[in-house]
Amino acid sequence: MLNLIIVGSGGNVPSPNRFCSCAFLNYKGKKILIDCGEGTQISMKKIGCGFKGIDLILITHLHGDHINGLLGLLSTMGNAEKRTPLTIVGPVGIKKVISAMMIIWEGLPYELRVIENPYGKFSLIDDIFKEIEIETINLEHSIECIGYNLYFKRNRIFDMNKAMSNNVPKYLWNHLQMGKTYHIESQTFTPDMVLGNERKGIKLSFITDTRPIKTIPDFIYESDLFICEAMYGDEIDISKAVKNKHMTFREAATLARSGSVKKLLLTHFSPSIDNPNIFLHNATSIFKNTLIAYDGFSLNIPYQD
Repeated sequence: MLNLIIVGSGGNVPSPNRFCSCAFLNYKGKKILIDCGEGTQISMKKIGCGFKGIDLILITHLHGDHINGLLGLLSTMGNAEKRTPLTIVGPVGIKKVISAMMIIWEGLPYELRVIENPYGKFSLIDDIFKEIEIETINLEHSIECIGYNLYFKRNRIFDMNKAMSNNVPKYLWNHLQMGKTYHIESQTFTPDMVLGNERKGIKLSFITDTRPIKTIPDFIYESDLFICEAMYGDEIDISKAVKNKHMTFREAATLARSGSVKKLLLTHFSPSIDNPNIFLHNATSIFKNTLIAYDGFSLNIPYQD
């Protein structure tokens, strides 16, 4: 199961009731942040998300409402006694931004790894993330911006009949199920000798800030959860969306329908929108299974079978 918490659901600038863009993911104890806007630390503290256990931060782009919270957060993570490596992934320019931040820090008590402008699908070398596959897409915003797919792989089911037919010793069953291979005398025992069919994992897509370009539906196809920016709720603001390279509720919902996703979560609301629920019908009229995010919003995403 994957747990999502929206740490910040606002766009542009923070407000008293809404901090800037940030999502917190927890999968089998692995903690990931997507974006780190202003107010992230405060919101995380209020919600109860731990700082120490974060091992991966994915940044969509370098506008302040998506990265201004990073400087303080990295320092706080050190004060919280984080000592394991932290990986930060981001668009072109992320290394320069991190280097600039290093001028302020006296030093961090953990290793910082920065991956700039990854292309397509990739997996991190860290063992703790071997079950997670990440994919990026270039978006259409006023600066370099990337969207993310995260695919949380699921282990193949253990097949006892297959293990017995392959004469695999029982004391190896659990080890082989965990992906290990053993060579005993003249025999080799591999995971395939005890594992059944592949099982579908969990796909989460995160798209912000962008116009609704034609490559997005294929990218988010059949996502279990599609988190999408919805800067403007009223269709009367479509000209603003086009000018500022953002989306309306209706445009986000159209992408969700075209991409055959399971569920749509709207976020990144304009400061001018006090209550996004007023405009929810603009999305649900196109894609029924649409939810409105808010700071502290939590959702569990289970396996489909």
